[in-house]
Amino acid sequence: MSSATPTPTRVRRLPVVGALRLGRPSDVWFKPALSVVAAVAPPSLLLVALGRLDLAAYTMAGSLCALYAHHRPYAARAKVLAWVVLGMLGGLAVALVTASLTRNAVVLVTVGALLAAVQKAVCDATRVGPPAHVILTFVSSATLFVPQTLGQVPGHLALAAAAGAWAWLVGMAPAPLRPHGPERRATAQALHTAAAYAETARGGEESAGARSAAYAAVHAAWQTLLAARNRPSTTRRALERLVVRAEVALAAPADTDPARLRAWADAVRGSGRVPRTGDPRRDEGSLGERDELVGVAAERAVAPRPLWSRLGPLAPLAVRTALGCALAGYVSLALGADRPYWALVTAASLYQANLTLTWSRAVQRVVGNLVGVLLFAAITPVARLGPLALVLCILACNFGAEALIGRNYWLGSVCVTPLALLVTELPGYQPTGELVTDRVVDTLVGALVGFAAALAVTDRRAGRRVERALTAVDRARERAARLAAGPASTPAALEAARRGLAAAVVDLRATADAAAGEWWQRALPQERVVLAEQAAHRTLAATVRRQGLLPDPGTTSTQTHTEGTSP
Repeated sequence: MSSATPTPTRVRRLPVVGALRLGRPSDVWFKPALSVVAAVAPPSLLLVALGRLDLAAYTMAGSLCALYAHHRPYAARAKVLAWVVLGMLGGLAVALVTASLTRNAVVLVTVGALLAAVQKAVCDATRVGPPAHVILTFVSSATLFVPQTLGQVPGHLALAAAAGAWAWLVGMAPAPLRPHGPERRATAQALHTAAAYAETARGGEESAGARSAAYAAVHAAWQTLLAARNRPSTTRRALERLVVRAEVALAAPADTDPARLRAWADAVRGSGRVPRTGDPRRDEGSLGERDELVGVAAERAVAPRPLWSRLGPLAPLAVRTALGCALAGYVSLALGADRPYWALVTAASLYQANLTLTWSRAVQRVVGNLVGVLLFAAITPVARLGPLALVLCILACNFGAEALIGRNYWLGSVCVTPLALLVTELPGYQPTGELVTDRVVDTLVGALVGFAAALAVTDRRAGRRVERALTAVDRARERAARLAAGPASTPAALEAARRGLAAAVVDLRATADAAAGEWWQRALPQERVVLAEQAAHRTLAATVRRQGLLPDPGTTSTQTHTEGTSP
């Protein structure tokens, strides 16, 4: 491990304008947008026909589960969506039972804050998202303040469960038409980012940010492919070979043809045949194409880390969430608010990996909500034309929120805010001015109190996590270097070592970035992080050359054949 002197970490200036800057929309923004409309519309329209639109809040709780898991392979998506529906039902059950047993607002806020903390920790530990815990917290917090009796609880839960089952079917509906769609998109993203990094590196303008982004995309592609633990198909094996090529490009950018990587990415993103990568060099000592994926099979057989081991590092975030949500709700109650859960949900939505990101989310939330209440005031006359008009406005807001939120959170919030306000009108219309005023006040209270709680609860373990990540990179690098130098190393061992080192580098960068945005902590070893990354990248390049995975330079500009695999 390097003995480089740690450099002090300066507190980053709090961004305002930068937090509102728009980015590029997601390539698949339309999938969650269309899915949520397809999940919400049938139950809501059925209730309109039955004259029971007052029950739509419960069916919408289940329908919103259609927002989850769009990036996961369908085999994994089926399980994740089922767990999301069960998690939603669990939080809803606690909220409904609590609401039926007490009307004490302080107790209700306390239960809502504890639920929000649990939902935040579990969603972060399992990486369920976007939209992670925010939807679950909105559902459970809102229903806490709806008067209930114990006799009504089973019926309301049954409505939510039925809508959740429909949302599961909506989420799984594309599987017969494009069974490998998520894997294709992740592979294409890995190839594109690898091509961009190789292009800058070959031009002599290598960027550490581009390299980190490329390694993260390749790692995400592996996670997507490995998430399907069923028997690998021919198409999935072809995709794995392409991700291997992206990984090789990161380790040896000078020997990479970016145009070929982009051509592969464009072909993979479509619905045609998966491009054929061709065999690596067949020089003496080369492992050959079949041996490339030995490490993949070994990694697929490894069981994931237990949930409890992933929850430990999230304790500061969970405490921040519980404290911030509770205080925001209490302050809202003290100000005479009728719906303190708006302040609670605002606070819950703020908490990110570190304080700097939490501040940015607070700015985005406030701006989005303030613009959103103006939109609500504009569309209210249309929404109040009748129950059908109200449902159609809710559907439009659902679509707009998912279509825009990928560009920036505040832009999506512009549609989320009128959506939340329209949901409160499902049982009956309410004064527009009162709704707008309450929402503005609760937004400001939730943002200010929630961020103050984040300042009070510091994450002093961030530095220790960086040290552990540095140690993990050093150990993975030493193992990979030893195997690369050993003449008797097996293909499986080399593949596992290379992928383990790449994953450790990605984790180190994510851990260091998260820690750098945290306040009130000791100086971080930034120089050691940079040196460890550089040494790891050199070892990855050496491992790739030892495996003989580099393509023949004479074929880089002509090899674009495809193999006969199903889309």
